[in-house]
Amino acid sequence: MTDRHPDIHVKKIVAPSAGERNAYAKQLLASGQLPDVMQAVAPSGFAESGRLYAWREKELAAYQYPHSNPLGGKIYQLPYNTQPTPLVYYNKKLFARAGITAPPKTYAELLADGAALKAKGINPFVVGGGGKDAFAAAYLWIALVGADVYREQPDFLAQRRADKVTFSDPVFVKATQKFADLVEKGYIDKAGLSRDYPSTEKAFLDGKGAMYPMGSWFAASADAKTLPFDIGVFAWPTDDGTTVVPAYTGGGPIVNAHAKNLEAAKTFALEFNQNAANNDVLVKSDAAIIAIKGYKPPAMGPVYQDTLKVLRSGKVANAFTVETGDDALLPGVSDKVFAIAQQIVAGKTDGAQAGRLLDQEWAKADGR
Repeated sequence: MTDRHPDIHVKKIVAPSAGERNAYAKQLLASGQLPDVMQAVAPSGFAESGRLYAWREKELAAYQYPHSNPLGGKIYQLPYNTQPTPLVYYNKKLFARAGITAPPKTYAELLADGAALKAKGINPFVVGGGGKDAFAAAYLWIALVGADVYREQPDFLAQRRADKVTFSDPVFVKATQKFADLVEKGYIDKAGLSRDYPSTEKAFLDGKGAMYPMGSWFAASADAKTLPFDIGVFAWPTDDGTTVVPAYTGGGPIVNAHAKNLEAAKTFALEFNQNAANNDVLVKSDAAIIAIKGYKPPAMGPVYQDTLKVLRSGKVANAFTVETGDDALLPGVSDKVFAIAQQIVAGKTDGAQAGRLLDQEWAKADGR
C-alpha cells in the first residue's frame, strides 16, 4: 500500500498483548500520544469525546454491513470482519460413540444429546475461564442470550440503556437459567475454571469433551491440526429449531480525528483494511470472515467452510458482551459478566441471582 503512496510513512506501535489493546490505547491518549490509526481497538470511550473520525457513507460503500455498531448513529470503526461468537464445534467421533447421528437442531435435542454423552462417560461441554481468560467461561451464556433474548428483542441492550428492561426480566433470566441448568445436569466440565484459553482449546482437541462453544476463529486452529476425529459445527439451538447465529462485525481500523495528517491516516486505514493480500493473511491465521464486497477468501479447510455455511444458514443476531455500539454494555460491565459466568459454571449462581448481580453492576457502571 505504501508503494502506491510513497508520501505516507507508517510507524507501527504494538500493544503489550492482544487483550490489552484498548487499555494501551487509553494510556497513549492520556499521555498525548494517541496514534493516527488503531486496529482492532473498540471505539467506545474515544468516539463520545470527539477523538475519532466518523466514516462517511461513501467511504463505507465497499462493506457488506456498513452500519454495524454505530455510536450516536455514526460509524467509527470499519466493519470488515464478521465473527460468529460463539458457534458450537463438536467431536463427531464422540457423538457417534454416544449414538448421536446429527447435531441438535432444537434445545430439547441438545439436552437429549447431553444426556446421551454423559451416559457414555463423555463430558458434553469443554469450557474455559481460568486466569486472565475469564471471558471463555461466558460463551454458553452468550449463545443463549443470542438464541433466546436477541432473537426476539434484538435491541435488548439499547432498551437496557434506556432503562426500559433489566437483566432481571423473565426473558433474560430464563436464558441464563438454561446455562445454570446445564451446570446442574453435569454437562459442563467445571475443571475449565482452572484452564486458560490455550489449555481449553487443547482439552477439546485432545478429545476431553464432545462440544466446544467458541468463536469462529477456532476454525483456523482446527483445520491446521491432524486429528483422530472430524470436527463439525452448529449454531446454538433454539427451542423451535430456528437458526440464530450470534455474531459481531467490526474489528477494523479507527482513525484519530485530530491526526496531524488526517487524510493520509484515512487513506492508509481504508486501503490497508481492504487490501486482499492483508485479508488473506487474516483468513488463514484467524479464520476471519471478511465482510467486504467482492472479496474471495483463499482455499481453507473443512471446519472453516462449515463455519461459513452455518453463518449463512440463519438469522444473525448480536453477540452479547461483544457489542461496541449504541447497544453495547456499559464500560467495565463485560468483565462483570465474565465473573458472573464463572460463578454459574462453579454452581454458585442461578439465573435469577445472575440477573440481579448484573443489574447491580450495571447501576454501579452507570454511576448510581
